[in-house]
Amino acid sequence: MKTKTLTRLLLPLALLALILPGCAKKPAPKPLSADLSGSSYQAPVTMPTQEVSGFSQQAVGDGANAGDTVLAAVPVSGLERIMFDYDAFTLSAEAQEILTRNAAYIKANKGVKVVIEGHCDERGSDEYNLSLGERRALAAKAFLVSLGVSESQLTIISYGEELPLDKSRGEAGWSKNRRAEFKAVR
Repeated sequence: MKTKTLTRLLLPLALLALILPGCAKKPAPKPLSADLSGSSYQAPVTMPTQEVSGFSQQAVGDGANAGDTVLAAVPVSGLERIMFDYDAFTLSAEAQEILTRNAAYIKANKGVKVVIEGHCDERGSDEYNLSLGERRALAAKAFLVSLGVSESQLTIISYGEELPLDKSRGEAGWSKNRRAEFKAVR
């Protein structure tokens, strides 16, 4: 008799436990996979913005020294953004040309430090897009270092899909969001 009562109580609870987790809209982000363990990934940082002499500037948290400032205008002081194909982090010929110009600027300005931001379009999970954004930033950094830029001048961060240039849906908007941005740190 006690077993039947216990079964009547536990069966609905077990069913409820199976149904409730299926209601979540988006899975919680998981740590990046082990293949990125050697990278210098940094979580996105919310940065307050202030207007200073015509440039939007942001205080930098992780990845730079306290009190450093990131100029948010693009191109910044001769630095240009590069674009990527869908679901890719390989550098096109056009991206390599732009990075060559960016490298010349960085080498000519030894005192400048640059944050390379990896960005993605909205397709894919948060975890996947953070990983892809990191790979894009790392690809740009590796190419700049191969051109003689000091690695100590470069820092990377991935924003995944969090900071789109174009919020419209469709390939025209998505293609603008698959990019790496270069921000000069003063």
